[in-house]
Amino acid sequence: MRKISRLAIKDYLNEWQISSCYILALAAVLGPMMVLFALKFGIVTSMFDQLLDNPVNRELRPIYSGHFDKSWLEQLQKRPDVGFLVPKTRNLAASMLLKSKNAPSIINVELIPTAENDPLLSGIKKYPEGFDSIILSKSAAKKLAVGTGDTIQASVQRHYLGIKEQKQLSLKVLAVANSQAFTREGAFASVKLLEAFESYKDGQAVAELNWTGSQPTNAKKFHPSFRLFSQTINDVEGLQKWLETQGVEVITQVEEIKSVQQMDNTLSTIYWAIAMIGIIGFSTSLGANLWANVERKRKELSIIRVIGFSTFDITIFPIIQSLLTVFFGWLLSVVIYLGISFWINSLMSNQLEAGIQVCVLLPQHYFISLFVAAVLAVLVATVAGVRAAYIDPAEGMREI
Repeated sequence: MRKISRLAIKDYLNEWQISSCYILALAAVLGPMMVLFALKFGIVTSMFDQLLDNPVNRELRPIYSGHFDKSWLEQLQKRPDVGFLVPKTRNLAASMLLKSKNAPSIINVELIPTAENDPLLSGIKKYPEGFDSIILSKSAAKKLAVGTGDTIQASVQRHYLGIKEQKQLSLKVLAVANSQAFTREGAFASVKLLEAFESYKDGQAVAELNWTGSQPTNAKKFHPSFRLFSQTINDVEGLQKWLETQGVEVITQVEEIKSVQQMDNTLSTIYWAIAMIGIIGFSTSLGANLWANVERKRKELSIIRVIGFSTFDITIFPIIQSLLTVFFGWLLSVVIYLGISFWINSLMSNQLEAGIQVCVLLPQHYFISLFVAAVLAVLVATVAGVRAAYIDPAEGMREI
């Protein structure tokens, strides 16, 4: 094996002009295919990344108010395609007044129920759990001139037995959400706090806060709505269909998700159609060249048989040379791809967000392309190798 490999390599290098033509032929096919795949992969990946980066695309928002009890919400929570779920209270309790010592005005903020791992609050480690803390939206924090760790005063009002009442409590700002989480003046609070406000505005007492009122009834607790996010963007459609079977209509971004998936399928079909044409063309060309090479070297190959090389050795001869062509052709293709991809990404840099590339390959893609090209070359070269193995050893002797 070592001797036949050395002979094949020396012969390959000796005929460097012909070998160079084989290398250029492979690079002419593989280079453009790498660029096409990089464009397809880069464009679709960028679009999927934008979908993933914006958690709103995983949100399912009920259109109408309903009556969702604890057991139904727990059933929904147990589904594997549910990533986040918290119940919501009535709009009556979904607001409060906030005031800070750093700002002269009092602002009215919307209350959003939250809990640990809220998709809109990624990066925030501590979440409100009781009645003494909130997370402010960026807009609300700016108007109140407060930041993380500050304490603000909250107030909630009601009309009870014909009397206007108001309660106040101090809340600690655990964090300030980014501007994409909630664009208006809002505050993310625990479900407990929202339920306390709801009970208070209904005229009921809230024992945990020492707020007086009528005694709460033992009636079954219902929530009018909920905040729901799927586990991944691919789970949105299935979760939406399940909710529809439960009589719950929701608003989703499923059409946008489908358009990206459809684009991925379309680009994949186009790419593989072009790739198959290139693969067939390259395989046919390489096979014909190797076959012609064997026919041209019948005399030399027969003499190699005479001096003791086996049939297997002769079969390996063109395979080794085809692998050399693949390796050097692949290197040239990578150089071609790197140059073209740099030009494309530079050309598009002014039209894209920072860090986004439309022409990109992952490290494994390079090795996959080398492996596929090598497998094809070996299969094609094996045919020429078998032809070489059937050359009569006496042919070379008769021509000497």
